[in-house]
This record gives sequence, structure tokens and C-alpha cells, in this order.
Amino acid sequence: MRAFIEAQPVFFTATAPLAGDGTVNLSPKGLKGSFAVLDELTVAYLDFAGSNAETIAHLRENGRITLMWCAFDGPPNIVRVHGHGEPVFRDDPRWPGLMRHFPDLDPAPHGLRAIIVVTATLIRDTCGYAVPFMTYDADRPLHGSRFAREDDESLDAYFHKKEHIATSIDGLPGLPLPLPPLPRDA
Repeated sequence: MRAFIEAQPVFFTATAPLAGDGTVNLSPKGLKGSFAVLDELTVAYLDFAGSNAETIAHLRENGRITLMWCAFDGPPNIVRVHGHGEPVFRDDPRWPGLMRHFPDLDPAPHGLRAIIVVTATLIRDTCGYAVPFMTYDADRPLHGSRFAREDDESLDAYFHKKEHIATSIDGLPGLPLPLPPLPRDA
């Protein structure tokens, strides 16, 4: 399963707050080099700038997360990693060690704000017979071109202007602001 998930250009994350009427969040993730398998039960991915921080808020509240990969080419397959996730922020002492797992991606143009570390409690695969064939052409350059013009100060100002960065849709604590500076060795 490791080879399968590492070969996929996109995956999805699903999280939810504890409140029964809370907003379930489902997010696509991509960018080649932004995902890493750390060991048999632990994976991590880079969390980049965006218009909300629902995944971070849900993980801070309860840690529940599911990651999913689909085979859009080759044999049909779906892999899910159910587990406990934690956002590791820029000022965390684990940051430099975790960043070493992402040597093939320059995070600078993407407004890197956290590393999401997930410890699996259940890993399973299913058939994927109904998943369509689709072709991966390339990563979109838009995210990098949008956030490359930001430095830590302007990125923090951008986050302060967004309604659901510091606080989630459901009012949970999201990304801690002010944004800590990106460590120099990251």
C-alpha cells in the first residue's frame, strides 16, 4: 500500500468536529513532494496557505482524520488511512526534523503553515471499481505563483483577513496567529 499511496498525485483528507451538527470537512491535497511516509504507521503532509483552516481546527479539537487515495489509472484501488492527526506548527521543535522528509519540494512559494502528522489506527483498501480513469498532467502552478509573492509578514496579514483561518466555520480554534516565522533551516 505504501508504494500505491506514494505514487498517487492527489489524496483527500476528511475531518469533523465533535459536535453532531458541526461541519464535516473534505479537502483535496496535492503538489508532488508534499506527502511522506514516516514509518509503518505514520504519514505526514505539508499544509499550505489557503482560505480556511478547517482540518487544523478539527485536529486541534479531537485529532480524528481519514486520508484517502484513489487509483485514477492502472488497477482499481482505494486506500484509506484512518487515524489521529496533529498539526505541527512552524515554532514546534519537531519542525526541522519533519521537514527533512520533504526534500523534493520547495515550500517557500506555497505559504507553508503547518505539517500534518497522522498516526494510523486502521489502514484498509477497497476495490475502487467505480473510480473513473483520469490522466494526471502536472501540478497546477497557480498556488505557488499566488503565494510566492508573500513573506511571513504579508502571509500573516492575509490570514488575519480571512474569516476562517484563526477560527473554523464552527468556531473552533484554527491556525494560531500571529503566524510564527518560517524557520531558516526549513
